[in-house]
Amino acid sequence: AEEADQARAEARRMEAAVRAHGWDGAWFLRAYDDAGRKVGSRECDEGRIYIEPQGICVMAGIGLADGRARAALDSVAEHLATPHGIVLHQPAYTRYRPELGEITSYPPGYKENAGVFCHNNPWIVIAEARVGNADRAMEYYLRINPSAREAMSEVHRLEPYVYAQMIAGRDAPTHGEAKNSWLTGTAAWNYVAVTQWILGIRPEYDGLHVAPVVPPAWPGFTASRGFRGVTYNIVVGRSGSGNAVRLSVDGRPVAGNVVPLPPPGTNTVNVTVELGG
Repeated sequence: AEEADQARAEARRMEAAVRAHGWDGAWFLRAYDDAGRKVGSRECDEGRIYIEPQGICVMAGIGLADGRARAALDSVAEHLATPHGIVLHQPAYTRYRPELGEITSYPPGYKENAGVFCHNNPWIVIAEARVGNADRAMEYYLRINPSAREAMSEVHRLEPYVYAQMIAGRDAPTHGEAKNSWLTGTAAWNYVAVTQWILGIRPEYDGLHVAPVVPPAWPGFTASRGFRGVTYNIVVGRSGSGNAVRLSVDGRPVAGNVVPLPPPGTNTVNVTVELGG
């Protein structure tokens, strides 16, 4: 508990620093260079907005209460989202910049220079789920999903069963063409995004957290989750268009959205979730 309190205190300090020095008016800054100049700011002529801070800050909960999180994600939708995924930054760099290094050495639209780097697209999926935007979270997930892209294989030009590291961005002459299959942590991140944030089933210290953020068109789903030696059979049904959760465990209503740990020796727990609101 003492270590947890220390970690929370450091997190609060970091959040205060981000709020004071990392907000650019409609999105979060990417960095400051070694001369103190902003990177990923509306003041920049190129590379004004980056994907990473929008995902990381919202995943961390920064801006959820005051609207900054939604504003940042709306900026992603406006400036970075393409039919083939979310690009790293915009506008692309058109010349080499020694203070930024390798990112400016690639042609516009490829690799780190405004390509769709698949690894960090799931961060925005998780962030959209955190603000309750189920449709946008699912849409972003599908845009880089290799099996969902098989219908455009003449554009995608990569295996339909493995994620690409990079998909050419809107500045590239081959926008939508994927490269470097297998060379990415995208699959692991998307597994977390889908199971823990869209389906909303994730482990916590006090129990299994069940809070789906699925598209309103979904009537529901079923899932089985092993957690601390117990099998949880989860049935989700929809009664309204929102994400509000009504939870019952083995037929008994439970307040909140965390399934309490069962008594020792329990093998199976049946969880029923009603989504609405």
